[in-house]
Amino acid sequence: VQLQASGGGLVQAGGSLRLSCAASGFTLDYYGIGWFRQAPGKEREGVSCVSSRGSNTYYADSVKGRFTISRDNAKNTVYLQMNSLKPEDTSVYYCAAVRLPYPVSSCLRPSVYNYWGQGTQVTVSS
Repeated sequence: VQLQASGGGLVQAGGSLRLSCAASGFTLDYYGIGWFRQAPGKEREGVSCVSSRGSNTYYADSVKGRFTISRDNAKNTVYLQMNSLKPEDTSVYYCAAVRLPYPVSSCLRPSVYNYWGQGTQVTVSS
């Protein structure tokens, strides 16, 4: 079971990035997926999550209206479209997976997840 996060980079404030989380070794059909971020010296925080069929999505208040999570189970990939980026969005972003069943309403909590990918750095300059 592997998750590969990609798509990070350096962008100016107001810009956009799309992160991808590709799964290998298992099918995402039965997994909820979350995106998290962790800045130096801070705790890991939930950014967004999506249920196994994409019918439920959740967002942290800090990213609502700017970020959109989506999934393409046929490609075994989950995306995080990040628009109107701010310097405070600078962080290492991680994707994580949890197999059904799980408490969907708690999907922004890191403790819910079993599998984690490596992080991808997002840096937003002012």
